[in-house]
Amino acid sequence: MWRRLLALLSGLLGGVFAAGPARALDLPEDGATALFHLFTGGGVDAYGPAVLVRKKLFDKVSLTGTYYMDAVSNASIDVVTTASKYHEVRNEFGLAADYVYRETQIRFGLSTSHEPDYTANAGALDIAQEVFSGMTTISLGVSRGADTVLKTGSPEFHQKASHWQYRLGATQILSPSWIMSANFEMLADDGFLGSPYRVARAFGTTVPERNPRTRTGRAIKFRLLGDLGARDSVFFGYRFFSDTWDIKAHTAEMGYSRYFGDDWLADIYARYYTQTGAIFYSNDATTETVFLSRNRQLSTYNNGALGAKLQYALRRGGGYDLRLNGALEYTRFKFKDFTDVRTGELYGYSSVVMQLFLTANY
Repeated sequence: MWRRLLALLSGLLGGVFAAGPARALDLPEDGATALFHLFTGGGVDAYGPAVLVRKKLFDKVSLTGTYYMDAVSNASIDVVTTASKYHEVRNEFGLAADYVYRETQIRFGLSTSHEPDYTANAGALDIAQEVFSGMTTISLGVSRGADTVLKTGSPEFHQKASHWQYRLGATQILSPSWIMSANFEMLADDGFLGSPYRVARAFGTTVPERNPRTRTGRAIKFRLLGDLGARDSVFFGYRFFSDTWDIKAHTAEMGYSRYFGDDWLADIYARYYTQTGAIFYSNDATTETVFLSRNRQLSTYNNGALGAKLQYALRRGGGYDLRLNGALEYTRFKFKDFTDVRTGELYGYSSVVMQLFLTANY
């Protein structure tokens, strides 16, 4: 019964409402996904394809390969006020292996991402263990990232950055209809943690950005998923984040998912995010400080998002399932202490994310 409940909630809240840790410890199904994504907002356009292929070996191991491409046209406010619009392409490749032994699942993954002035390599190890007759799942994991930062037009510029992430989580079946999960993360970054192109402002003029070379963060997230009993379900989530740069952030989410007939699945959701600015952030500094940034992502701001997803089962049975999915998300950003230097007004913008993907399980 518990595995059927987990499978139902994972299906109802799949895609936009990825169920994350709320799942039984089974190998993923063999399958493939082809996706096209589009982002536009704040002067930035990004689009491209993505492909995922997954295959089981000997009923104990599942291999997953992924490819993701972004073609970016950047004319964001940072770019148009200090430089010229540019175009670039990012390619990312990933390979992961899942292994299941009794009530334990182990996942190991590697990824590499390349763009003209940035290379990111990462590895991750995650372990999940079912206890108390499958009523509780405990998970832990660690990731290590190593980045190389270059600067177009400046061959002498060459910086490194490293990233560690530690994860601990628990998923608990509360009743035949409700599941709750709690996840804790600790982040540790070291090295060049800024942008070689971004400038700050002090006393009304531009100066080089100066970020600390270390950063430690902590996050805790709670999720509650419930089956309402009429082929529909609900989702609630909350996340709190804080770091040594004095940023504190809150994220609240909720959503609803429902089957219509046997072939249609619809999801709707809302998300709200708010954060305080970094201690060394300033829109236009009036005092000399060791560190200084005008990165709007380190300022005080909030955003609200509304999203929807629609899934249609093109084929079921006969050895494989084929599903067509579409997702659309609208987000509005409002900055509290970051201005457009061209107008002197507080900055804000809207963004739209669209995804179209075809998934086959066999």
